[in-house]
Amino acid sequence: MLKLRLSMGGTKKRPVYKIVVADSRFPRDGRFIEKLGFFNPLLPKEKKERIGLSSERIKYWLDQGAQPTTRVARLLGENNLIKMPISGNNPNKAIPKKDRKKEKEAEAPKEEKKAEAPKEAKKAEAPKEEKKAEAPKEEKK
Repeated sequence: MLKLRLSMGGTKKRPVYKIVVADSRFPRDGRFIEKLGFFNPLLPKEKKERIGLSSERIKYWLDQGAQPTTRVARLLGENNLIKMPISGNNPNKAIPKKDRKKEKEAEAPKEEKKAEAPKEAKKAEAPKEEKKAEAPKEEKK
């Protein structure tokens, strides 16, 4: 399957991306079919040197069935080459990771109270089975 995707270049902590057409089985920075543009995320959004696209070739590859990745689709949508993709909704992403864990722990006791009775029953049954299993072993010795 053909993909329109980003291929990383640049130096350490200074990325610059090429927008390329590549087979989805090839590595991210590996072999590609054609370079279609570039993307420099370090520049401010107002500068036009931030993104460079060859719109004719992009339209050609989209007609051939190439699928853009989510990031490339957003870049193309911003430049009115395709319809802007629907933005996802991840409300947890705005919450720091350590606070997310606290919320999960706060929700967990409610669920544990409901599930405690079956767990206790299983725990009560388990030792009986273990004792039965250990008794024949001691007799064989």
